Amino acid sequence: MNAAKKNRFPLYIGITVILLLIFLRFGVYFLKSDGFSGLSLLIPILLLCFILFALCASSFFSAWVYEDCKRRGDDPVLWAIVVFIATPFIGLLIYFLRRLEIKTVCPACGQRISVKAKYCEECGTHIEKEDDRIMEKQGTHHLKFIIAGIVSIALMLVCLTGFIISAAAGTGINTNVASNERVWNLGAINMNVNSYLDDVWKLDFRSASEGFVKEQNMKITDAESQLLYADISCGTVPDGATLVLWLVQKDVAKSIDVTNLSEPLEYSLNEFENGKVHVRLQINGVENTVSEIYIQ
Repeated sequence: MNAAKKNRFPLYIGITVILLLIFLRFGVYFLKSDGFSGLSLLIPILLLCFILFALCASSFFSAWVYEDCKRRGDDPVLWAIVVFIATPFIGLLIYFLRRLEIKTVCPACGQRISVKAKYCEECGTHIEKEDDRIMEKQGTHHLKFIIAGIVSIALMLVCLTGFIISAAAGTGINTNVASNERVWNLGAINMNVNSYLDDVWKLDFRSASEGFVKEQNMKITDAESQLLYADISCGTVPDGATLVLWLVQKDVAKSIDVTNLSEPLEYSLNEFENGKVHVRLQINGVENTVSEIYIQ
């Protein structure tokens, strides 16, 4: 019993570390951004539940593989880790293609031999067949792990479906570019560079979905004297395409068309207060755009 617990210890440690890393990732994301501002609470809960149920499914199937490996004389910890990391679908497929045959013990010499063997490969003793014993060894074992894994997968799919439906319908997702909350996009952007270093926001993108909003929070320290500088060049501007710069702070929302700037923009911030301001670029069809924005 003690040996079995020691063999399982690395598996328990691995699962715990993975769970902690996931929660740490959510925590870091929350601290470094506006968190889940602009989202209804249901959406991050569905996403978190999806991840947790996915981990539960991997854990339960890994536990079943662990027990199955012990019955077959294989390395249970190794295969449990493989199934957990590779997800149950891929991991189980690899395991079933690779797993060892169930073996029994020769009553004469104790050598592990195949349950289908007629003679012991070590001592040559004739092995009496016991159909009931063989059926018992080949039967499904530890059904509780399999059932729990299937239930976890079902719940995982329910959460994923709810998340997709909520996202597609836009329910509880803020897409208003003039909102003081974070703006969430339902489209995509093809970026080359997106960085914010030394209070300078650099965005270089090739294309984006219609109306896609890319934002960066900046800080105003002296609204009366500071200016917002924007050096923006749109390489490709189809007919009707625009690029709009938004500055949003509480109830104040200002927009500037920066599609065809002949020189860098210098915009006064005296209508705003000291503190955080949302700086946003609303992309409406322009392509191959390079921008550099900062407050000074």
